[in-house]
Amino acid sequence: MTDDRKTTVPVWTLATTDVQVPGLTAGDSMTAERLAELRGVLAVLADQPIVTLEVHPLPATIERGRGIPLDAASPLAQHLSQFITQSARSSLTVARATGSGECLYRMVVPAKVASQLGQGILRPMVAKGGAGGAIFGDLVNSTGKIASKVTFMPVGGAAAAGTVGGAGATAGVAAAGGTALAVAAPLVLMAVAVGVSAHADQKRQQAIEHITKLLEQLQEEKLDDEHSELDGCRDAIDKATAILLDQGTLGVSLGIDSAVHAINTALGKADRRLARWQSALDGLPEGKAVELGTLTKSFPGVDDHGGAFRAHLELASLAVALKRRVVVLQAVDHAQRDAGNPFENFTRALKRDQQRLDELESGIAGVLVRLSALELARPNGLRPVFTTGEVERLLSAAHRIHQLGDGVTVNSRTTDVAIEIARAKDGSVVVFPALPA
Repeated sequence: MTDDRKTTVPVWTLATTDVQVPGLTAGDSMTAERLAELRGVLAVLADQPIVTLEVHPLPATIERGRGIPLDAASPLAQHLSQFITQSARSSLTVARATGSGECLYRMVVPAKVASQLGQGILRPMVAKGGAGGAIFGDLVNSTGKIASKVTFMPVGGAAAAGTVGGAGATAGVAAAGGTALAVAAPLVLMAVAVGVSAHADQKRQQAIEHITKLLEQLQEEKLDDEHSELDGCRDAIDKATAILLDQGTLGVSLGIDSAVHAINTALGKADRRLARWQSALDGLPEGKAVELGTLTKSFPGVDDHGGAFRAHLELASLAVALKRRVVVLQAVDHAQRDAGNPFENFTRALKRDQQRLDELESGIAGVLVRLSALELARPNGLRPVFTTGEVERLLSAAHRIHQLGDGVTVNSRTTDVAIEIARAKDGSVVVFPALPA
């Protein structure tokens, strides 16, 4: 915060179906720490997913290009508007916080639910210009945690009429054991779907940037063709995303089938390359230094910033990011076909289809960690003394190979996940990539 006044942040507990939980909120204000404890208790005690929804002042500067925009007529925007309007009628705190029409909504999904969505799909990423990927500006401190001057005020459940995403689930209030929970499965489904999709697209954009630079140096036509074919899938995926989020149905004319085929072909190549890398590492003498020449036979360009090995890594990352967006589309489509339990269908579909992607990413991460731990041996030769250039190349190669393990996460522990939604005065929204809460 930039002044000495406390900001009161309304916070709701939202359920995806009727649940039985003890009365944990007494209507008193709470700190960020107490709110985090509340989320943990709810996640443990509730049989069905319970998320929290906060409303913050909209920061003056927000990088909207990172998110997925939805107009005011979209189901997610409409459902959010209805929910807030009805909440404001019964809560002065909500009315004050949302009166300007421009707010930043933050939905936090508990780690237990996030684990059902998968490890890789919500792996921590740092956004440009933000602490830990946060976009709260002055609302967070240098560590990315919400500033102590922000006070959270629990809000009772609010009936949000209507349906979202064609799921056919009407939101309402479930009073269970003294705690009023707003049953808002469609709102939660759509927010998670768009946030996860935006997260996957952010990873796609990063992979594209890296691949473009690498291929400009390599001038490898075959790899360039792989890149072009994958990048060409984006248009069909974007259109399919827009149609599904507007409650439409996917048709053959979109070209999504061709896109899925291209992505699956790229994933098959990534699987085969991973198997070769793992086999090459298994064949190295254990505990002994490895000559650089031996290493580059199996990992061409591993000692350079623009080698083919690094291009293969980025192509695999691009294929995974695109496939994750497709998986979200398939999960939303599947959930919308069953009016009874949209969110449960959604999580089941995600968990089933993205297991292969988690395994691929974990396998690649394992290869990078093993490579980074290797010790390079001096080149074999008859000369007892090596030139300055040869020594510098060996030291530079060792440094670059050891850097391969930087930032690599293998089997990371799933944390709570935050999905941030910026709402404009006209009711339109921008949903930002999901990130660790």
